[in-house]
Amino acid sequence: MSSFSVRFFAPQQPLLPSTASSFKPKTWVMAAPTTAPATSVDVDGGRLEPRVEEREGYFVLKEKFRDGINPQEKIKIEKDPLKLFMEAGIDELAKMSFEDLDKAKATKDDIDVRLKWLGLFHRRKHQYGRFMMRLKLPNGVTTSAQTRYLASVIRKYGKEGCADVTTRQNWQIRGVVLPDVPEILKGLDEVGLTSLQSGMDNVRNPVGNPLAGIDPEEIVDTRPYTNLLSQFITANSRGNPAFANLPRKWNVCVVGSHDLYEHPHINDLAYMPATKNGRFGFNLLVGGFFSAKRCDEAIPLDAWVSADDVIPLCKAVLEAYRDLGYRGNRQKTRMMWLIDELGIEVFRSEVAKRMPQKELERASDEDLVQKQWERRDYLGVHPQKQEGFSYIGIHIPVGRVQADDMDELARLADTYGSGEFRLTVEQNIIIPNVENSKLEALLNEPLLKDRFSPQPSILMKGLVACTGNQFCGQAIIETKARALKVTEEVERLVSVSRPVRMHWTGCPNTCGQVQVADIGFMGCMARDE
Repeated sequence: MSSFSVRFFAPQQPLLPSTASSFKPKTWVMAAPTTAPATSVDVDGGRLEPRVEEREGYFVLKEKFRDGINPQEKIKIEKDPLKLFMEAGIDELAKMSFEDLDKAKATKDDIDVRLKWLGLFHRRKHQYGRFMMRLKLPNGVTTSAQTRYLASVIRKYGKEGCADVTTRQNWQIRGVVLPDVPEILKGLDEVGLTSLQSGMDNVRNPVGNPLAGIDPEEIVDTRPYTNLLSQFITANSRGNPAFANLPRKWNVCVVGSHDLYEHPHINDLAYMPATKNGRFGFNLLVGGFFSAKRCDEAIPLDAWVSADDVIPLCKAVLEAYRDLGYRGNRQKTRMMWLIDELGIEVFRSEVAKRMPQKELERASDEDLVQKQWERRDYLGVHPQKQEGFSYIGIHIPVGRVQADDMDELARLADTYGSGEFRLTVEQNIIIPNVENSKLEALLNEPLLKDRFSPQPSILMKGLVACTGNQFCGQAIIETKARALKVTEEVERLVSVSRPVRMHWTGCPNTCGQVQVADIGFMGCMARDE
């Protein structure tokens, strides 16, 4: 096990004169890039030929580009994974026994690989025959009705069933068995949820400001943009083959706060609010990512788009990545590798020519995100911009909840708020729209006093942990229980006066995002005892 700290840097755009004087200074810390992508690279014209083509509604890798491709690409060529949803292949799989599914390579690849396009991850190593299901929850916004439905799903699986708040403002539920999946998918649709295109070589959950629409200091309400992005990427939960065959996973966020709750520097595409000639829009960062072999901070695309062009820009970036991205070694297929190869200017030109107007405006110098701002703590009680209302941030230890917890959270949201939750990238939950007259009663609820405190200890509030080897076959160590135990012991021994972000990840794939922590713990193999 190793521990280390990595530093973040703030965006370097200038402060607006109208607002610069009102903020407390603080230096942001951000993972430094391992290499600086070249601005200009000589690229052979043939390299810019799209490597995929549309066939019968799906995008397929051309035969001439299939040498040296990785095993996952071969599986996609054999059968487009999205057909399991769009052509009801999941209904047939759900009728088969797991023994029969494992007998043939095609169906074994379905359950172990292709079902990830439906958000279903087979836990072959630790929960054979059971799946984790990852949802799409743009901006982390969910409802009490949705939460009750998810609770009803996991409750039937007993000790095998639970749920986790993820580091992308999302729910993952565990214990799911294949025969139940068609019915679960119908139930998700009835409550306005989807798990579609949430895993493997797809766009992950769009992240936004968890305080969107309620924060007195917000720059812009990110919810309309994250909702539009999610609807576009999944074709309103019907399936969108145009973006279901990317070279690798792809992350997007829309920044709406000076606090950078959205973690823009670790996203493949980040929309950074900025004005230009009196118009509101976004400067763009591209290429941020974590992997086992490399971690890089997103870099400026030197481009600005109006608010009306959020979707066309996303489409253009995705098409450039889909068409030109490398599909060999999976450790070198994230979008930053393509940016490295082409250089940022050539990559930018490929994005520009895929825009409706065939061009991109250069970045604005009127960035609205303040580079000196003390990140606010959203845990506890805070006033909303709506007079007479507050939101309350509650700590979910390492993000793990059970069915009864979810039902009780839904009751609290209905009783004291507006039946809504916000999930955060730190694996916590915010209950918005609480009338101030109801705050005392809410704070005295047993769930908040005994399980999910609005005022956790200073080390617990910065604790994040991935799934670990309790369920994940790639994890080398157990993380969640260990993270809690170690933190409790450290608190007994050490007194600290300011928050410390401690992140645990079970393996070098770093789902626990140790690179953005003050102290990061990564599971690894030792050479001897």
